[in-house]
Amino acid sequence: MKNKNFLTIEDLEQGEIESLLLTAQKMKEGQKFQTLENKMIALIFEKPSLRTRVSFEVGIKQMGGNCIFLSNNEIGLGIREPVSDVAKVLDRLVDVIVARVFSHNTLIDISQNTDVPVINALSDEAHPCQAIGDLLTIYEHKNKLAGLKLAFIGDGNNIAGSLALASASTGMDFVICSPEQYQLPKHIWRKAQNISALTGSKINWTSIPEEAIKNADIVYTDVWVSMGDENEREKRLKTFAPYQVTENLVQNANYDFLFMHDMPAHRGEEISQNMLDHTNSVVYQQAENRLHAQKSVLHKLME
Repeated sequence: MKNKNFLTIEDLEQGEIESLLLTAQKMKEGQKFQTLENKMIALIFEKPSLRTRVSFEVGIKQMGGNCIFLSNNEIGLGIREPVSDVAKVLDRLVDVIVARVFSHNTLIDISQNTDVPVINALSDEAHPCQAIGDLLTIYEHKNKLAGLKLAFIGDGNNIAGSLALASASTGMDFVICSPEQYQLPKHIWRKAQNISALTGSKINWTSIPEEAIKNADIVYTDVWVSMGDENEREKRLKTFAPYQVTENLVQNANYDFLFMHDMPAHRGEEISQNMLDHTNSVVYQQAENRLHAQKSVLHKLME
């Protein structure tokens, strides 16, 4: 990795995603990596979680480590005391900090005030662990990444941004389909475009779902109302209504496409009632692969 932290996909060196996936596959097959033996990991969670918390806690223990869970009520980042003070204290007590936060700036603040590795377990800008788990899922089914087409339908949020960067880094084409006002942030878009120029992948945007999904190998969607956007709920539900992923829509994709969703999913909103159980759905495998992907990241940072 380019530094001691994993805050975004950009922290990975060229070819490092493939290395992480190879290690994750070995871990999934049962090969033991006791990289965290006698290590203590702090889990700072400002936001609630099912998959992220369980997969990190299970993975840490499988690798011989221990963890302590710190909710927002317990430490109150930036409220009860400055983020920098929290980081400086934990620096002396733990070996790794995993943080799930509202603001990406909080992660940067933590990383600048500690010498231990910091892992992004979700911020408003990025969700790199999710992206690595997703690529592992895709690779398991397609036996490759380069040359595939991933169509993301919905909000240009943290998931979409991390997938755009990960796709560009591995030579996978990425198209996001969203209302014009909900495209990827410009700085993420530029970074993905710059990476794609080096790898030969294509990064595109469209507002037409049928156009985005045409010949897609992966169809991906996410919630329309992310945590922190609740005050925009009614507006978003109305704006995104034409972007629901349905059984009819995905008929425009390749016959062997993969349907993906990082969950939690809202049936009747971003997806039709039965999409999670579609023949081509791999959403529960995605959830499992978070475990193996995150173990691989921890191993890489601590080996």
